[in-house]
Amino acid sequence: MTAVVGGLNVSRETMADLEKFTALVLKWTLKINLISAAAQVDIWDRHVVDSVQIYQYAPADYHSWLDIGSGGGFPGIVAAVLAKEFAPNARFILIESDQRKATFLRTAIRELTLNASVTADRIENVSCLNADVVSARALGSLPLLLPLISSHLAPNGVAILHKGKQVDPEVAEARQDWRFDLEERPSLTDPDGRILLIQRISRAA
Repeated sequence: MTAVVGGLNVSRETMADLEKFTALVLKWTLKINLISAAAQVDIWDRHVVDSVQIYQYAPADYHSWLDIGSGGGFPGIVAAVLAKEFAPNARFILIESDQRKATFLRTAIRELTLNASVTADRIENVSCLNADVVSARALGSLPLLLPLISSHLAPNGVAILHKGKQVDPEVAEARQDWRFDLEERPSLTDPDGRILLIQRISRAA
């Protein structure tokens, strides 16, 4: 028996893990600020489905996934949950500098038995990880993200980024200093949002 979440057919076990993670986020949000009060009411669509939708854009043969600024685990933990079903050998690394949030992420990884680890540091301090996939959600503008992503993305890897309606000026500004291949996909959860798929990043001459 399967269910469709974020455009993806997932098993009953995966759905149960997503629901368990949702409950865990709500529980911990009473102690630390993982998501806003407004988002708690609509956590499934606003955070879970919004995170699930990017998984379809990961390469079929990826082995390593880096999520930067993981915060409350969106999309990093959600993607790792999906990988239990679709890519059980894939390894996830979540970067989160806030120690309390890092503790939450480690708890989620343990309770959901995910193939993932957490590095509690700033991404600038982390050595090159050569990841097949790099994800980031609500972390910063594209000109700020590209130097971080390029340091950790494998040559044939893809960065998958959530962006809002102001993405066009960000892309234009980023192209002043960077060269990259860009594909855009509509967001399933935000009519003004877009998912950016970025590859072959290099400094402009």
